[in-house]
Amino acid sequence: RGRPLPPDTGRGQDAAAILYSGGTTGKAKGVVLSNSNFNALALQTAAVCGFADLADKKMLALLPIFHGFGLGIGIHAPLSVGASCILLPRFHERDFLRVIKKEKPNMIPGVPALFEAFLELPGLKHTDLSFLMGLFCGGDALHPDLKKRFDSFLKDHNCSEQLRQGYGLTECASATCLNPRHKYREGSAGIPFPDTIYGIFAPDTHTPVKPGGEGEICISGPTVMLGYLDSPEETAKALQVHPDGKTWLHTGDLGHMDQDGFVYFRQRIKRMLISSGYNVYPSQLENIIDGHEKVLLSCCIGIPDEYRGQKIRAYVVPMPGIEPTEELKEELLNYCAEHIAKYAMPRELIWRTDLPKTLVGKVAYRVLEEEAAKEEHK
Repeated sequence: RGRPLPPDTGRGQDAAAILYSGGTTGKAKGVVLSNSNFNALALQTAAVCGFADLADKKMLALLPIFHGFGLGIGIHAPLSVGASCILLPRFHERDFLRVIKKEKPNMIPGVPALFEAFLELPGLKHTDLSFLMGLFCGGDALHPDLKKRFDSFLKDHNCSEQLRQGYGLTECASATCLNPRHKYREGSAGIPFPDTIYGIFAPDTHTPVKPGGEGEICISGPTVMLGYLDSPEETAKALQVHPDGKTWLHTGDLGHMDQDGFVYFRQRIKRMLISSGYNVYPSQLENIIDGHEKVLLSCCIGIPDEYRGQKIRAYVVPMPGIEPTEELKEELLNYCAEHIAKYAMPRELIWRTDLPKTLVGKVAYRVLEEEAAKEEHK
């Protein structure tokens, strides 16, 4: 407050917007993005969408525009290539159905929670969705089961397209890779955008890992931010010049890249848990739990434990109409025992009617960790 904004001389490297990181892992930081960042994103999006001409097409802009996905992909990219935007400030079933049926948008970017809600709308039961040509999912991990159900839903509604998963972050304006049309690889976020280079490096180093090896996802390219607002130390941690002379954005995310260049996101490095001396990845556990037919959504966190270091607690939201009984808890724990290593097994399972979300629809696991910490200190 009271501080001057970055200068604007109308040049590509001038700051265009200050967006704030999602805040799922701690205090949000102001991400300074340039005109060139947004314009490069627009050109990249047009190139990877899989369609020759986007002029006169319609984008349903449902995501918040204070977020890179909503502003960069939902607004700036379509307007830059001659498409139009249908603005819908909030998701309400009645308004969403009205827009889908009346306006017939061709493209919809969204987070997994949006596409899950899409499936639950009874008003779409007999609607022809053949006008849909691009459905892009990002902002959070897409569970394979949700993709399969959504693709089947599209097919049943006369749409030949599929839900396409991507990966990105505010520090790169938005998306940086996307699955090509009809060439999805399960669990993958796709291949890098044009002019964007991905590298997988051993965490906290400039040492690349071998193809298929797990490490920190780092990105170099035209959409990488100018830096964090008034945070030179944080900027220096995130933007590092490697021996190859390139400036690489260290994302803080774990993942790997296969021999064909498909990127696989695992989770935030800071979110990794250690139980009985083993690395445990909550997102991997959540994918398994969410795969149970009676589970809608789950979130796993670590709870301090004298014996294991950390024990795993799973918060679980059952499917609509399913009663959260002790019998179901036992069934779910038995299911976990069949698919999860003993050291990573949830030691506690807590039913919830909903899970806390960030403003862009991600599960706010930090809120659950804070709730658990308060319980420990009572």
